[in-house]
Amino acid sequence: MSDIACRELCKTFHQGGETITALDHVSLDIEEGSFVCLFGPSGSGKTTLLNALGGLDTPDSGAITVGGQRLDGLSRGELADLRLHNIGFVFQAYNLITVLTARENVEFIMQVQGVPAGERRALATRVLEEVGLAGLEGRRPGELSGGQQQRVAVARAIATSPALVLADEPTANLDSRSAAQLMDLFVTLNKERGVTFVISTHDARVMGYARRLIGMRDGLIVSDEQQQPHAMDV
Repeated sequence: MSDIACRELCKTFHQGGETITALDHVSLDIEEGSFVCLFGPSGSGKTTLLNALGGLDTPDSGAITVGGQRLDGLSRGELADLRLHNIGFVFQAYNLITVLTARENVEFIMQVQGVPAGERRALATRVLEEVGLAGLEGRRPGELSGGQQQRVAVARAIATSPALVLADEPTANLDSRSAAQLMDLFVTLNKERGVTFVISTHDARVMGYARRLIGMRDGLIVSDEQQQPHAMDV
């Protein structure tokens, strides 16, 4: 499902009377099962590109195809269904539901999908354990540190084994050991389940895990290289 094709994507924003070019005729292909890192300075267009790939933001022009479906050809409901069943998101701002516990936040997407209560509870508990939050399942976001909230957000994104995970700075609030554990989990999901990962990052250690590095600056792709991945040193 997760083959991605982008053609001539353009996106501008208007801020304080200034026009900011976030994407400048971006074209790229990402094969199913890829492990890709987008890197570049703040304002380079990484987050805008991730949001466009997930159908959260609409480019001004150009076309995006995910799993053979052109996103601009889908109705709002069809796009929501694609995201619900096939795409996992990890946001910088976590986007957790404050009144729900960690387990309930992870269960939420599965509940919308119609997964039976017992099954989703067991799965949420297991995934929270995998991201290092065993024993904290009953805590609400306000009772967790920033790094712990980030791990809840990751657990929510991967719980249903989506075909594609889009992660915006997933290690930004994690210490080195937690970041390494998270990236090892991503690699396992990629290798064993074929989940495609597209990750934006400033962290050179995270880039080391990628098989493909795409550099961005001023809304442009300025480099695109394959590499032999290596684990993070902690």
